[in-house]
Amino acid sequence: MDSILNIPHGLMFWTFVNFGIFLFLVVKFGGKAIVNAINQREQNIQTAIDSAKEAEKSAKELLAKSQTQFDNAQQQINDMLSKGREQAEIQLRRAVEDAENVKKAKVEDALKEIEISKQQALKQLRNEVADMVVIATEKILNDKLDKDKDYKLVDNYIQQLNKN
Repeated sequence: MDSILNIPHGLMFWTFVNFGIFLFLVVKFGGKAIVNAINQREQNIQTAIDSAKEAEKSAKELLAKSQTQFDNAQQQINDMLSKGREQAEIQLRRAVEDAENVKKAKVEDALKEIEISKQQALKQLRNEVADMVVIATEKILNDKLDKDKDYKLVDNYIQQLNKN
């Protein structure tokens, strides 16, 4: 270990001289190029940072614009859906009203038909009752009256039945 710590003074002197000459040559011939390269690199880095900041700003603006457009589109969709629901409810109400009107009309028609059928049945029943009364009266009296008298007699009898 003594040999490492005991460096001859002459070697040390020439090492410093060689280092000085090397440093002088590097600074003289390569110093400007190194400084220019470092400055250029610094400018490139600054330009890249500025570009990144500008891109971030643009991205934020686009994001805000996209969000606004998305919110507008969502609002339009909600408006369309609510209008569609309202129209569907209106159509449903109209269909129910139309069905009710059709039902009422059919019920009224059916009641009219029933009334007409009832009147016809009563008329037919009166005629049959009149014929039966005439036949029964004929059998009882065993003497046939003429047709006009028969109908008058039966009609009077039916009128009395209607009053009761």
